[in-house]
Amino acid sequence: MEVDLHNHTPLCKHANGTPREYVQKAIKSKIKYFGFSDHAPMKFDEEYRMSFDQMPLYEKMIEEVKNEFCSDIEVLIGYEVDFLNSLIDSRVMKRDIDYFIGSVHFLDDWGFDNPEFIGVYQNKDIDKIWKDYFEAVKNMAKSGLFDIVGHMDLLKIFNYLPKTDIKILSKNALTAIKKADMTIEINTAGFRKPVNEQYPSRSILEAANELDIPITFGSDAHEIEHIAYKSDEAQTLARDCGYDKCAVFFKRDRSLIKF
Repeated sequence: MEVDLHNHTPLCKHANGTPREYVQKAIKSKIKYFGFSDHAPMKFDEEYRMSFDQMPLYEKMIEEVKNEFCSDIEVLIGYEVDFLNSLIDSRVMKRDIDYFIGSVHFLDDWGFDNPEFIGVYQNKDIDKIWKDYFEAVKNMAKSGLFDIVGHMDLLKIFNYLPKTDIKILSKNALTAIKKADMTIEINTAGFRKPVNEQYPSRSILEAANELDIPITFGSDAHEIEHIAYKSDEAQTLARDCGYDKCAVFFKRDRSLIKF
């Protein structure tokens, strides 16, 4: 894929490989626009994210590789921000960057995508938590803070799928995303998880296309070998769902390019 906007650095404390190595792999993978969007600091779940005083270091690291490889690739910078309304910090949202990814990883204080807490699913009404999840995505879109919706149906990660049609469950969230003029990423990390498919599902992408919601692509790389993994499958799916353009961002300004 030519565009890959969701990738991490060791500052999040659960990724390996230097930004320089990531960019070198991206160049080999024929990526033209490569974005880092590491986990933004927050006074919550701090063992899986950078600290507030590391933001200048993060931005300096990315600026260095951007300058070093400027003749070979366009390196962009963003933050992936957990949508936990009372904990979103203005120190993050005021950064001078290219884009913000808004992601839902928690329902209340339950990190539903963390294998450590997979047992919690056994005590949940599956359709209820899917409704709660998409309600959180809807509220994230309505906040108006973000440019990209991160891995929109992440809740399927361990194959706990709803009985209700996903198009029904996601309808209000998609409407809010459209109204907020946000972009949905096709995130290939799901191929590395038990669900073994991209986020979001084909059904959600088809519904997004009907609403003329733009897409972008992300490897969600936490290791060098994750970069561009299953990228051909992601692009083929996008075309099958009616897309032939994807989004890139420069200083929060979206452009669409052919793929």
